[in-house]
Amino acid sequence: MNNLAIELNGILKDSAAYGFLSPVGQRMYFPKGIVAQSEEAKEKAKLYNATAGLATEKGEPFHLTDIFSAFREGIFRPSQIFSYAPGGGDKELRAIWKREMVAKNPHLEGKRTSMPIVTAGLTHTISLIAQLFVSPGDEIVCPDLYWDNYELVFQDLVGAQMKLFPFYGKDGGFNTEGMKKALMESRGGYARIILNFPNNPTGYTPSAAEAKAIVDAIVEVAESGKKVMVISDDAYFGLFFEEGTEKESLFSYLADAHEDIFAIKGDAATKEEMVWGFRIGFITYASKGFTDAHIDALQKKTLGAIRCTVSNCDRPGQSLILNAYRNGTHYAEDKEHLFSVIKSRYEAVHRAVEKHKGETVIAPYRFNSGYFMGFSTNGHDAEELRTYLLDKYSIGTINIVGHTLRVAYCSVEEEGLEDLIDKVYKAAGELWS
Repeated sequence: MNNLAIELNGILKDSAAYGFLSPVGQRMYFPKGIVAQSEEAKEKAKLYNATAGLATEKGEPFHLTDIFSAFREGIFRPSQIFSYAPGGGDKELRAIWKREMVAKNPHLEGKRTSMPIVTAGLTHTISLIAQLFVSPGDEIVCPDLYWDNYELVFQDLVGAQMKLFPFYGKDGGFNTEGMKKALMESRGGYARIILNFPNNPTGYTPSAAEAKAIVDAIVEVAESGKKVMVISDDAYFGLFFEEGTEKESLFSYLADAHEDIFAIKGDAATKEEMVWGFRIGFITYASKGFTDAHIDALQKKTLGAIRCTVSNCDRPGQSLILNAYRNGTHYAEDKEHLFSVIKSRYEAVHRAVEKHKGETVIAPYRFNSGYFMGFSTNGHDAEELRTYLLDKYSIGTINIVGHTLRVAYCSVEEEGLEDLIDKVYKAAGELWS
């Protein structure tokens, strides 16, 4: 094992994160190689900088005029588009993202967290977490209604096992008791869980009271003697449409909830800033007992994992987002417009579903947020309904784990939503009534 990895492991040994490190996580470190030496040279190499493999002329990267001319004149220098991004991402963007994260999650104010590290999208964030903190055979506690990429990342990439519990409880809300039971029954002294709110595929976010109960339950598990790693997948953060819905990430409450809780926040510019194709995500760490040294060690391991996979992340996208933060004239207006449009579509879907109250062939899951809603197919094959809708009605939907049909109302104009929902019910009736 590299001496730098050994040193980082020694720093983390008395932290909540240490026991979760996978063999890959234990071996990982950020080398003092080309990237690190190039960063150091930026500060000190005033005469000649012959470090990075980046061709320059008069201080700016070589570039194709046909590409650079696609950007508005006077907005960016070539280095802001064509240069490699710093390891971990643009420092100013990271600082702004953390500032905004605290503004959106007031309970984070004054709590010790890492500086968000830029990743190549939220999938990359989750993949990094899996590689660093999940070993073959480990269990990942997860609600049974989940984004199907979790299976690919946790089971197929790192060889873990999904330990599922029913998403909804008897009262129709989030199944906190089922979650707690699954955590308590996790093998050994370590429990790992991933929670995604607003949830994909259901479009459900816990109420403020439910969120408190979730946090209390996780603390109880920690107090029982288990160490708990909680991944907050906040892909759809901010898309909350009902007054009583919890508006903060669970990460903001778990960041200092207990010395044996290791909290990780995965979020992204993808939906929050409406830049789906930019592939810019973030990863942030916290725990009640973390010191600056612990955080620094975790960040170096994460930077090492980025370095040996994608090397560094999208530079043009980071510059464009940063420019919108600093100089955008329509930033708040555009975000408010998107929110109002999606909320209006959400309300239209609610009205359309309400029309079919009492029909039992399919059953809508409770939903209050995000981009989606879902139907339980009540034991029937969701793939059969999906293909029937596609072939007979030219309607595209998603089959989730064989028993759930997901409808992404975010991508359908409001005037078509009632017809869409009507046809979903009609198709289900034609198949199974």
